[in-house]
Amino acid sequence: MEAVPPKKGRIIVFTSLFMLFILFVYVRYAQLMLFPEAVDQNTEKNNLIERGPILDRNGTILAMQTRLGNITIWKPEAMTALEESSKLLAPLVDMEEKAIIDRVQQSNSSFIYLKKRLDQSVLGTIENLIKAGKLPGIAIEPIMGRIYPEKNLASNLIGFVGDENQGLGGLEYAFESDLAPQNGQLYGNQLILTIDTKVQYTLEQIADQSMEENKAEAVILIAMTPQTGDILGYVSLPNFNPNEISSSTEQERMDRPAIWAYEPGSVFKVFSLASMLDTGAITPNSTFICDGQYEQTTSGGEKITIKCLGAHGTVHPQEIITYSCNAGAAYASDQINAQTFYTMIQQFGFGMKTGIGIPGETSGYLRPINRWSARSKPTIAIGQEISVSALQMVQAATAIANDGLLVPPRIVARVLNHEGKLVRDLQTGIPRQILKPETARELRKYMLAASSEAGTGRRARVDDIPIGVKTGTAQIIDPKTGTYSKTDYIASTLALVPADQPSLILYMVIIRPKGDSYLGGRIAAPAIREASEELANYLGIPRGKSLQVEHPGTVVLNFPPTIAMGENLPDLRGYSKKQLLPLLLQDDITVEIDGDGWVKKQIPDPGTPITKGMVIHLELE
Repeated sequence: MEAVPPKKGRIIVFTSLFMLFILFVYVRYAQLMLFPEAVDQNTEKNNLIERGPILDRNGTILAMQTRLGNITIWKPEAMTALEESSKLLAPLVDMEEKAIIDRVQQSNSSFIYLKKRLDQSVLGTIENLIKAGKLPGIAIEPIMGRIYPEKNLASNLIGFVGDENQGLGGLEYAFESDLAPQNGQLYGNQLILTIDTKVQYTLEQIADQSMEENKAEAVILIAMTPQTGDILGYVSLPNFNPNEISSSTEQERMDRPAIWAYEPGSVFKVFSLASMLDTGAITPNSTFICDGQYEQTTSGGEKITIKCLGAHGTVHPQEIITYSCNAGAAYASDQINAQTFYTMIQQFGFGMKTGIGIPGETSGYLRPINRWSARSKPTIAIGQEISVSALQMVQAATAIANDGLLVPPRIVARVLNHEGKLVRDLQTGIPRQILKPETARELRKYMLAASSEAGTGRRARVDDIPIGVKTGTAQIIDPKTGTYSKTDYIASTLALVPADQPSLILYMVIIRPKGDSYLGGRIAAPAIREASEELANYLGIPRGKSLQVEHPGTVVLNFPPTIAMGENLPDLRGYSKKQLLPLLLQDDITVEIDGDGWVKKQIPDPGTPITKGMVIHLELE
């Protein structure tokens, strides 16, 4: 028997393997086309694996699993009616007809993905066209995908997933082991956030307007409940639509409140003076002279100068906050020991992560005490030579709001399984007393004075709510020169609402504004005022103009009468959700309730005849 030459043998083996591969492809395609039900069973099994949803504190869905589909093309068959198929597909997959034709004709592969991750609204139309025989060679590959119903809302916090439905950013990434099914499970857990979508939406609207008016590079705006540390609103602009992640940029996906470190400027004086007062280095009656600048000469002959916005004369600690006096804060820092000052700053949480659980959280930067220079104390006292995160700032503010008790921030409240049963509660850290109660109350008094007509925070004042404020303006260091930029600034404002017993912390940062002004008191304070106005009623913050009754005896409160259902629909406006309970128990009608609070709108209108099976829609606010 004649031996086959080695070279020719390799060719035969290669050809045989190649033909087997082609045969496999054809058989697989025939299976897809002729026996879709068999494939659907396997696909259905895979699609049962469901990533858990992300919801706000009230149950509004911010991220959820849904059925999507990829549009595939089998080129040998599709070429028989490519032009006709392209005309039908183009508007459905948002592509030009020519682009579809070119994609198919120029592909070297017989199997082509035309479009991935289409939702059911489009897939249903394409599926009908396929069943009608109008799209030869076109098929739908069903997949499970992630959608974000609120689109851009809180997107920098929530994050996004990749093509394989794996978290790649934000909480989607940080809580991957909770959201993704584990150990053969079919369902992932649910993430319940502290975020309130109504608060979030309000703050995003305010921040967006401020960003546009001031031609800013970016804006941060946070709302927090100081007693619990719960973050109610968490704004980072610019943001992005996680449903269209491929069209977003790195800057749009950046989670600034957690990962961006910056010099806070004069807002930091709140924590500087609190440290000095609490340790006894100064008292509320201490006085300092501001003639427009701070001057000090070290024993080595170095002259330290820190300029102030004006010559404020004799100032007490309260005036230092009211006028944002740099010289007064710097002179006050001369009274506190460097090690003591450093320790107090650390007690506020600066120089370390809050532990909130957001990926990439910065520690900020607090220079070790052994690397402090002669000018470090007065410079840090006015918010320079230290970098912080926005999360660190609102965390530190809780100590002022809570009579000295610092409460770490929290963004994820709890994890539930797919049946709604508790897996675990989440708490960032343990609250700790870092200030004497009287120190915190003193600082709240100073911040309230800063919102007076004489204060730098007067533009944040709300007439019927006492608001404690501290404004700040900080220069940004130019990376090219290593010195402070003369054009790039950070404008900010911190607020406690109301000042006497704070139930809300607001903190706004405007990055690199390019408008008429860059001062925090001019451009950040008005946005804080608007946020306070908008959120006060929703969050139940007492207002001075609200009706208050003083009476030595019994006060009779008039509630709406009990709901009586006769032949016609009664006027339900003004009723609370609890008072609507009798309606919900009736079998002959259906009541749909949207929102919380009291009924502001009803459909059908009052007086409409009641019929069996009637659907009553109520909007509450």
